[in-house]
Amino acid sequence: MNALWLIFQVLVFPGFLFLAVCALVLQWLDRKLYARFQNRVGPPFIQPLADLIKLFSKETIVPKNAEQGLFRNLPYFSFAAVVTSFLSIPIYTANAVVSYPGDLVIIAYLLTIPTLVMALAGWSSCTAYSIIGGIRTLSQLFAYEVPFFLALLTPALLLGTWNIAEISQRLPAFLMANPFYFIPVILAFLVGVISLQGKLERKPFDIPDAETEIVAGPFTEYSGRLFGIFRLSLDMEFVVGASLLASVFLGGATSFFGIPAILSYLIKTLFIVFVLAYIKSAVARIRIDQMIRFGWRVLAPLSLLGMLLVVIFNKGGLL
Repeated sequence: MNALWLIFQVLVFPGFLFLAVCALVLQWLDRKLYARFQNRVGPPFIQPLADLIKLFSKETIVPKNAEQGLFRNLPYFSFAAVVTSFLSIPIYTANAVVSYPGDLVIIAYLLTIPTLVMALAGWSSCTAYSIIGGIRTLSQLFAYEVPFFLALLTPALLLGTWNIAEISQRLPAFLMANPFYFIPVILAFLVGVISLQGKLERKPFDIPDAETEIVAGPFTEYSGRLFGIFRLSLDMEFVVGASLLASVFLGGATSFFGIPAILSYLIKTLFIVFVLAYIKSAVARIRIDQMIRFGWRVLAPLSLLGMLLVVIFNKGGLL
């Protein structure tokens, strides 16, 4: 019975099926918000599913000069990494399906794999636009990855644990008892949101697949089922990234004011989605050199400042 329940959790809820449905719904919500912010109507609710079905029904064309093995198999690596990472985030209870000490580090590692896969996808396509997109993907990775990880490190350092479930349960009560720590946590949260925008390659950080410059970047040569798997993986990564920030900084599935845990998780995750959609609509695309400078001159120092404040407050006896 326990084995069947575990399989159900992995495959249905809160595993793959739930994640896939959330990915399609949040993609629609993101596009709808983006459109409304620009005084447009936006897509119908069924549009993301229709797009996915259309991609899976089309022919998959592999370029003659492409590295055949890598080109065909890379989308599955990205897909597997994202689905696996979601299992360590609390969704409907205080604990995740797979919870262990240090799972925050593992999720940060797993969420790096899709970016590396995209870079390899561009290289394996063996075409100019794809290779340039892959190079931009790697260049941008070094700009946001360190600030993103340091932002996640701040609550972990504050509470002395790398377990996501423990952080989401303990952080709200700790901040209410020690309001001084709101300063570094809010600072880390802002850095985390902006870095996540770069990690997901959304405007203004959509440089690797800028359609006006390099067609579709690493995905230029992808089509059919393989491109559909890539698109679904990116949409699911959007859900996982928003869920991770909601769990680490906002309490995640921790119930408040009598609200059920899963509803609490959804409200906080939707708040993150709203913020990301607003940033996407408010700022135009920047150049890759501007992204790198912004990452190392603004995001990294701010994330380090948050950690430094935690250390100073601890040494000052506020903990």
